[in-house]
Amino acid sequence: MATTRRADMFTADGKPSDDDPRENGPTLGDERTTLVEAVRFGRLTLEMKCAGLDAEAMARRSVEPSTMSLLGLVRHLAEVERATFRVMMAGQDVPRLFTSETDRDGDFDGAVPDPQVVAEAWDAWRAEVDFAERFVAEAPSLDITGDDPLNQHGSGGGAMSLREVLVGTIWEYGRHMGHVDLLRERIDGRIGQ
Repeated sequence: MATTRRADMFTADGKPSDDDPRENGPTLGDERTTLVEAVRFGRLTLEMKCAGLDAEAMARRSVEPSTMSLLGLVRHLAEVERATFRVMMAGQDVPRLFTSETDRDGDFDGAVPDPQVVAEAWDAWRAEVDFAERFVAEAPSLDITGDDPLNQHGSGGGAMSLREVLVGTIWEYGRHMGHVDLLRERIDGRIGQ
């Protein structure tokens, strides 16, 4: 006998719900509005998928040998936001948050089941998201560029437009939301939208 599983985060039937804060966003916006809304959707999904979990659940690893966890993903995405918007686009010279040249996986390896570590990760992620949102809102055009000489963001080793950065951010969150879905389901069976 086949088992049917449905998304249960907002509705029993898996259909869109007015309770889902990702629903009812702009659907006829211009290019900037569309890209910004897609990024907002990914960021909000991360928060929603992690909602209600304690430090132990946030730090729970997927399957060996992976060190991936929800907490590790929050830390990783904080690093991505920082490297993309503060460093590459705004040209700020700021240190990494959780990784280093000698500890490239510190975002995941340091994701331990400690409430303080979880709080620090969320604080860092929210600060980077706030910076990125302000930067994008204040940018005069999607054509402004940042420099990516080491090709760390897919530029090929040169200039990258804000437009491409937003598309890359959408891709990065979309890629990791699949991981987040599986990690959350492993923790408590919740599959959500």
